[in-house]
Amino acid sequence: MTKENIKVIIWGLGAMGEGMAEMLLSKKGVEIVGVIDIGEKLGKSMYDFLDVERGDREDIIIKSYEETIKEGVADIALIATNSFTKDVFPKIKYCLENKINVISTAEEMAYPQAQEPELAKEMDRIAKENGVTVLGTGINPGLIMDLLVITLTGACIDVDNIKAERINNLSPFGPAVMEEQGVGITADEFNRRVAMDDLAGHVGFQESVSMIADALGWKLDGKIEQTMEPIVSNVYRKAPYAEVEPGNVAGCNMKGYGNVNGELKIEMIHPQQVEPQLEGIDTGDYIAIEGTPNINMAIKPEIPGGIGTIAMCVNMIPHVINSRPGLKTMIDLPVPRAIMGDMRNLIDRD
Repeated sequence: MTKENIKVIIWGLGAMGEGMAEMLLSKKGVEIVGVIDIGEKLGKSMYDFLDVERGDREDIIIKSYEETIKEGVADIALIATNSFTKDVFPKIKYCLENKINVISTAEEMAYPQAQEPELAKEMDRIAKENGVTVLGTGINPGLIMDLLVITLTGACIDVDNIKAERINNLSPFGPAVMEEQGVGITADEFNRRVAMDDLAGHVGFQESVSMIADALGWKLDGKIEQTMEPIVSNVYRKAPYAEVEPGNVAGCNMKGYGNVNGELKIEMIHPQQVEPQLEGIDTGDYIAIEGTPNINMAIKPEIPGGIGTIAMCVNMIPHVINSRPGLKTMIDLPVPRAIMGDMRNLIDRD
């Protein structure tokens, strides 16, 4: 008896959603059964926005969520829209109530209990009531500055402190991320908005630090401290979703600090900007753990953020479908890995 393909809905056909669609079309044992978006994309073919020929595949017309999300039509929905839990919650709730598993790219969803504990409890309740699972993941948060850190501590007898640094290129990401980082605005506007708490910068330090602390059994001293500074460009830079004139902001240098009993235990350093190579900036991912033993890891150049986020979401599909119902995080599920064979072989249909 032939196993049915894993049926996937993509909610949000922006930079990340398009990449997920293209990746899914290259995999065996999985099929896209619906795409949700708004505005001018409605009513058009998914293939109008992809670097993949339709060929003899059945066409997928982009529709509203009400037309697309129905009980029984899909195994899982990949939601690639918002960054904040409160904004993506209604979409997640709608999917869960229609008994569809969810993977969200929203950065806060990587560990929603860090800043939205009540919404986290509500999502967990709804998911369990409907026998499905919800996970937030991506490259960061989701892997580089949290799950990979936690995994490396598995080789330690004890840990004194942790420093994670990611120097990356923002260019693959879409307009929402560019807006959050202040890309393209003046330094004065950047600083004014920071002072007004009107600029998000990197979204995820609260989640990553909390995930690490909880995994290691450290109790943090209240909220994670954060600082944010503009990265001002000396040259003209252009990315798919942003343009930066010399003297304007190309990105944001974020730092985060997690203290335990008055002592700095977790430090995060994350300068990210569009086209950093234009000013001789080398990208990379670095983790330093002081403990027994000391561990130092360097990945140069960085793991690309766009590709990494796309791959993490698609590669976690079988683990989410197989999971016990409820709200899950990356420390609850099997380790992510590339899926080179038939994705159906990883599904426990029982």
